[in-house]
Amino acid sequence: MFTGIVTGLGSVREISPSGSGRDMRLVISSPWHETAAIPVGASIACSGCCLTAIELGADWFAVNASDETLSKTTLGAWRVGARCNLERPLKVGDELGGHIVSGHIDGVGEVLSAEPVNGSVRWTFRVPEPLARFIAPKGSVAIDGVSLTVNEVRGPDFSVNIIPHTAAVTTFGFLRPGDPVNIEIDTVARYVARLSEYK
Repeated sequence: MFTGIVTGLGSVREISPSGSGRDMRLVISSPWHETAAIPVGASIACSGCCLTAIELGADWFAVNASDETLSKTTLGAWRVGARCNLERPLKVGDELGGHIVSGHIDGVGEVLSAEPVNGSVRWTFRVPEPLARFIAPKGSVAIDGVSLTVNEVRGPDFSVNIIPHTAAVTTFGFLRPGDPVNIEIDTVARYVARLSEYK
């Protein structure tokens, strides 16, 4: 489990095929000083996708991404140099600064616009229709692994505000209209909707 509070900005260093299918091995540069001490098998959220570290070095780690992951997230479009938000998993007793994030991407959304509003920037996104019902004003959503509060919802479109600090320490500083983003809906919204359907 994660919190959606990004603790590092990484970049894709290498991409190579893994196995006989479309699976990939990704080597990601890490800003963490203790990267080499992370145990093999540890989970790391990479732009919201929970991936397993299979090899680690002083300033990098390697993961495998299956064809399923590549086809259902933005990872399939990553190239060498692509930046990604990084987060280590939550430990019992850690501060829950964002919201509970599983690292399981529900769909790929699209950046529609970014408009300055006072000291922040209002970003508007569009999600696939099946996800729209899970996104509510003042609810939580994870965009590329960043925990955010929804400001406004209009059909499949919703907006969030990004302060300068968030833009500086995450990939929001590099996003542009038209870019795809990984979307994870709020776990609570998922279960409320399921209970409602069951009735």
